Amino acid sequence: MSLGLDEQVDAPGAPARPGGGTVTAAPRSVAQRALLVGVFVAGAVLVAVLALVDLTLGTSDVGVADLLRLLTGSGDDEALAVLVASRAPRVLAGLLVGAALGVSGGVLQSVARNPLASPDTLAVNAGAYVTVVVASVLGLSLPFALNGALTFLGGLAAASFVLAISRGGASGPSRLVLAGSATMLALSSVTYLLMILFEEETQGMFAWGEGTIVQSGSQKVAQAAPVVLVAIVVAVVWARRLDLLALGDDTASVLGLDVRRTRLVAVLLAVLLAALAVSVAGPVGFVGLSAPVIARLVASRVPGLHRHRLLLPFAALAGCAVVLAADVLIRLAVPARTGVMVPTGVVTTLLGAALMVWLARRLRASGPVRVTASVGARTASHARVATVLGVLTALVVALLVAGLLLGDRLLLTGDVLNWLSGVSGRQVTFVLDQRVPRVLAALLAGAALGLAGTSVQAVARNPLAEPGLLGITGGAGVGAVVATALVPGASVWTVSVGAVLGAVLTFSLVYGLSSRRGLSSDRLVLVGIGVSAAATSVITLLVVLTSPWNTTMALTFLSGSTYGRTAAQVWPVGIALVVLVPLLLRWRRDLDVLALDDDVPRVLGVALERTRFGLLVVTALLTASAVSAVGVVGFVGLVAPHLARALVGSSHARVVPVAALLGAVVLSLADTVGRTVIAPAQIPAGLVTALIGAPYFVWLLWRTRRSA
Repeated sequence: MSLGLDEQVDAPGAPARPGGGTVTAAPRSVAQRALLVGVFVAGAVLVAVLALVDLTLGTSDVGVADLLRLLTGSGDDEALAVLVASRAPRVLAGLLVGAALGVSGGVLQSVARNPLASPDTLAVNAGAYVTVVVASVLGLSLPFALNGALTFLGGLAAASFVLAISRGGASGPSRLVLAGSATMLALSSVTYLLMILFEEETQGMFAWGEGTIVQSGSQKVAQAAPVVLVAIVVAVVWARRLDLLALGDDTASVLGLDVRRTRLVAVLLAVLLAALAVSVAGPVGFVGLSAPVIARLVASRVPGLHRHRLLLPFAALAGCAVVLAADVLIRLAVPARTGVMVPTGVVTTLLGAALMVWLARRLRASGPVRVTASVGARTASHARVATVLGVLTALVVALLVAGLLLGDRLLLTGDVLNWLSGVSGRQVTFVLDQRVPRVLAALLAGAALGLAGTSVQAVARNPLAEPGLLGITGGAGVGAVVATALVPGASVWTVSVGAVLGAVLTFSLVYGLSSRRGLSSDRLVLVGIGVSAAATSVITLLVVLTSPWNTTMALTFLSGSTYGRTAAQVWPVGIALVVLVPLLLRWRRDLDVLALDDDVPRVLGVALERTRFGLLVVTALLTASAVSAVGVVGFVGLVAPHLARALVGSSHARVVPVAALLGAVVLSLADTVGRTVIAPAQIPAGLVTALIGAPYFVWLLWRTRRSA
């Protein structure tokens, strides 16, 4: 389905051209030139003021008066040392990172002709970050040049992959962001796995992974600055070609532009700038999205600023302002010594997520909605359905037994029978007392996520939707972490209630924001992804503020794990399934018609909005119960319903039980594999499902890329 914008987001108010681009005539009057100069001066003044304010903030007692005395030559050595060793490098890093990401995002948005393209949504930052973590795990202490080259290669590989899947962004914002999100989640899963398995080698990289401009000296900034400056100059020199590219491939080719070469060079420049920013400060989130969007919004009011030779430098100024403002906000809002530990990227991600939601709300469908909820489905006979149900039930039983027997200590079926009879030995009793709740949590949470995915895919009419991509999982995670942080020694029920409240509130937010002029599938997904990114940043912020030295706990929760589960933690998800599954079965026919379009349900007398709202509430509750049991687990809600439709057809009377069984199979298998393959060390189940589910998701995107 193609998408349009209510307004020209990439160039509001500018004349439209073929291919969705915009071109603005050169300023023709002195007043227009003066306005352009005034805008740049105002931007530079804002950045200068933010830089000066940032210089006065820090953990030491050096204040404004001490810095002013330095300017007059009467300052003391302590103030000079603080300025040179800490604050100045921090501010310079903010300027460097902001300028690099601003230009990088501006170039990527122009190349993809997509207002949501950025180093984050194209997984450039994730690809660069994983290479840094791999180098740390291998114990490589690389010089800055080699480290920068490594991050460049990682970012380039990720961006090329995402652009190939999304047809260079031509398939629309929704598809581009979905492809980038799937790739980013797969790479993040690898990163989290490495940090969990090699905790000592990757010490301190969890917070750094959100992006922080805190520096120990100015060496990195000094080494990166010349390359960043050259890359920005080349991008500005290349600006004329980007202007032509905005006219559309055919028009640009007629005018003599080598489109393929232009795209290649532009992407290389953008990835280089983003990789250098990661090398200096880590992946500072969404600056590459927010800075160009801000620049284009200003350009909508300033004639001539849309031209790339002016737009890119202004995006650099906007990036500097965003990064420095985020750093200033952190240091003003959080006590000085605690503020040092809060990554700058947390605030920039929150800003970027808000902008993504705002852009998503401006999206409108430009054509009829396709029936996408049944992609890959086919009619199945009763015998086939019975066979599938029988095989899946046998698999669930087999995985239940395997989960009890396998792990860091191998048991026999006789040991399990003796435990059930109460006559097992002390060691067997100890092992099974810990293992049984874990196995049950994985089975029940997997079933809950499979059902939640089934519901949300029918409501959204999108086989690529799942609770995690709609922000519900992240919201439940925020609720659980808040309950844990605010209530020391919180009980299982307290955490479960927190997860439910977080999921319901997040669902309400996503639903409300995406219901403008009727619920749009693409708008729902984009808003959900933006809210999910914000939720992840909030979780990171809470962990850094409450348990800064316990990042393994945070990583385990964010990765989804059954570690340390007790019988009490299994009850909430079990109760949720008992109460909510009958509701889904009752609504099975409504799910069938909701998956078609908005007209058929109304003709058949279905209360469309009320039924849709009820189904999404059920989705939120199922997701929250699963998060309270196993943490944040992704892709089970994507894979289970999709496979269910492929096996038994699109009728939800069949899909609902099959998806529940498949969800249980997928998560239980992931949990057993994670506990066994590198025992006594363990891989969180959520990482295993992400490593399986992300490639499957990417395959779905690739399979349907030409029909999008």
